[in-house]
Order: sequence, then C-alpha cells, then structure tokens
Amino acid sequence: MAAPPEGRSGSATLHRPWAFLAVRFAIAATSAGALWGRRLDRSSLRVGAGIGLVLAAGYLAQTWGLRHTTATNAGLITGLFVVLAPIADRALNRVMLRPAAWLAVLASLIGMCLLTGRPPTRLAFGDLLVLGCAVAFAIHIALLSRYARRHDPLALTTAQMIGCALVFAAIWPVAGPVEPPPREVWFALALTGLVASTAAYAVQTWAQRRLSAARTAVILTTEPMFAALFGIALAGERLGRVQIAGAALILAAVVLSEALPALAGERRSGRRASGSGQSGPAGGAPPT
Repeated sequence: MAAPPEGRSGSATLHRPWAFLAVRFAIAATSAGALWGRRLDRSSLRVGAGIGLVLAAGYLAQTWGLRHTTATNAGLITGLFVVLAPIADRALNRVMLRPAAWLAVLASLIGMCLLTGRPPTRLAFGDLLVLGCAVAFAIHIALLSRYARRHDPLALTTAQMIGCALVFAAIWPVAGPVEPPPREVWFALALTGLVASTAAYAVQTWAQRRLSAARTAVILTTEPMFAALFGIALAGERLGRVQIAGAALILAAVVLSEALPALAGERRSGRRASGSGQSGPAGGAPPT
C-alpha cells in the first residue's frame, strides 16, 4: 500500500518540490492511463478525480509544511492519520468500529512514536500544515473505503493520478519557473511515479475493497518499522530498546487488527459447521 509522501530527506529534495511532484504525478497519470484508461467511465473518473484532489491536498500541505518545521515533526504528525482515519471513516461512512480496532489504532500510534522519537511538544505553523496533511490522508483512506467497492480499482487509481497531476501541473508555473528536471533526478521521478504512485495506489485501492479504513491505517504504520529494518540491514543502523518496543507495538497492532478477527471468524465458521453436522434425526442415524 501507499505510504505517506517523502519527508525532507526524500527524493523531493533533489529538485524543486513542486516541479518534482508535478512531473511525478504526470508520469503516474500517463502510465496509469496507458495501462487502465479503457476501464474509465464517467462515474469512476468523477469519483476518482475527487479522491485524487484530497490526496493532492495532503501532499501539498506536507510539502509546504516541511518549509516551516523539522522532518522529524513532519513524520510524526503525518503519522497521526492512523488515529484520524477511523474517525474520518466514522464521520463520513458511519462505520461502527470494534474495540479491538481502536486498541490497534492506539497501539500503532504509540509504537510509531517510540520508533521514530518523542512526539512534538508544540505545534508551529509548519506543524499545523502537516497536521492538515494527516487529515487529508485520513479522509483519503475513508473515501477509498467507501468507493473502492463500487468502482473498478484500476479505473479509480487512474482517476486519482489524473486528479493529482492536474493539481500540481496548475501549481508548478505559479510556484516557480517551468523547466525540465535535471538528469540526476529522473530515476527518482520514474521510481516515485511508477512504483510509489501508480503501483502503490493501485494496490491500496484494490486492498481497500476488502479492508476497513482502520485496518488500512494500521497496516500503513508498518512503514517506519520496515524503514528501520532496512536501515539495520543496509546501513548498519541499530535500534535502541525504546525503538524495539515501538516496532513490537506496531506488529502487535497489526496482529490485533488483522489476525485476531480472522481467527475469530474461523472459529465461528467451525462452530457453525460443527453444529450443522450434528443436526439430524435423534440417535444420530442418517435420514432415510
């Protein structure tokens, strides 16, 4: 699934961020259109483009906020979409959440804070902008939970990428000169456009036909944990005890959100099958 966008240390630092986002989503929209454009109809285009506008608002708020706050604060505050997604789902879709889902959300939020560092103690202007980003991502997840079941997920992905591309294409000439990106950033543009945008949002849209907003938000919080694991494997970094505890909490949240409900469903199915197998004439004799 798609993770939240890059922070100050991500690919956007290689080139002017608005230009980078404009070209990234132009690549995403072009590739998605080439692959799945025939699946689009008027309804999926309208709905998907609207969802794409919400997604673009999240990227816009985070990119602007990064100019006025630290990358650490931005990462943590963006991660609040974990808490906000089920709230948005409740507000927009009137979804009743099980206590286990709320516990998973709380555990994943605490785990993310432990893994990435202490939470910010105050909100500056940039922090508020990034908080707006978290709200936008939460609404994006809730909207996908509502509409992914009603539309072709690949058509919906294509429309989302088109919506994002139009937003940043409009912002680019206002924010600065329209110039081709330098050669050294084209690999990053292709990677983020094709993999982190087209492919990732296609997977997320498809998955949200089956997953609730709360479960999706919890799964997306595994991103910092996997980032830490790759840091250990590739960069020789080490986790402290607090960070290890945070990673364990995130894993526990995923188990609480995903594995336990699945096991409970299997037990209920087994009981129903057992009960139906025991029904029949008295004495256990098969009917004649």
